[in-house]
Amino acid sequence: MNRIPPYLKPGDTIGIAAPARKISHEELAPTLALLERRGYKVLLPENLFAECHQFAGTDEQRADDMQYLLDNPDVKAILFARGGYGSVRIIDRLDFTAFLQAPKWLCGYSDMTVFHSHLQANYQIPTLHATMPVNITDETADSDNVRTLFEALEGRQLTYEVTAHPFNRSGSATAPVVGGNLSMLYSLLGSPSDIATDGKILFIEDLDEYLYHIDRMMMNLKRNGKLERLAGLVIGGMSDMNDNTIPYGKTAEEIVAEHCAGYDYPVCFGFPAGHIARNLTLKLGMTAQLKVAENQTILSFL
Repeated sequence: MNRIPPYLKPGDTIGIAAPARKISHEELAPTLALLERRGYKVLLPENLFAECHQFAGTDEQRADDMQYLLDNPDVKAILFARGGYGSVRIIDRLDFTAFLQAPKWLCGYSDMTVFHSHLQANYQIPTLHATMPVNITDETADSDNVRTLFEALEGRQLTYEVTAHPFNRSGSATAPVVGGNLSMLYSLLGSPSDIATDGKILFIEDLDEYLYHIDRMMMNLKRNGKLERLAGLVIGGMSDMNDNTIPYGKTAEEIVAEHCAGYDYPVCFGFPAGHIARNLTLKLGMTAQLKVAENQTILSFL
């Protein structure tokens, strides 16, 4: 049984962590102003703006900050500042004992799939696949991305209607949603952070990958049995893909469709989440109803 973290209310404290690429105060300023307007307190850990090459400080600094926020009883949610690369370097340094006594919402996407998967694999505590402070500007503060993040954090209903895609496969399923960035899920296979997908609705998305690598990753998921017993499959943004001089011959969507063609669960392509302009919040680890019909798809979290 999932242990759902408490939903937030104004006056609660939100921490900001940077477990991967470095972040500047200037990049965070719009988020800090937004949180203040919404009535939240903000906690910035000691090393948040540290730098070590591309990372937000050394592994030790990033792990110390994350541990501090996980352990702090006043912090009710942690927003990951940005993605990049680095979370996998610190995940095994973290002690989740205090966190398990008082779960809190972890929110982000991309490289933060490490945290989503680790918590699903080991603790069955829901997390939010959602926009991050690096994406929040004065112009996007009122976007659907930000709106759905706070709707999720504050315990409001999330129901999404998505335009039909020609590669969709009709059907319905009610099951927990798991997943995240395809490259990260691929990199975690066989590790202590590897998620179980049987009976789940799997969500995948990716950015800036070679098409043959999308095929290689999907082949690996398939050979590991990750696609065989799904309740459903939801594909988000597959954006800015690369090709070789000799073309691969298929789009990313065609590659994914090929690898799930032999199964009978519902499949939704073109879901607005991931490394795309419209990145709606998903409650990973929580049960949703997926209905894929000829004219539209509805994903509703229960």
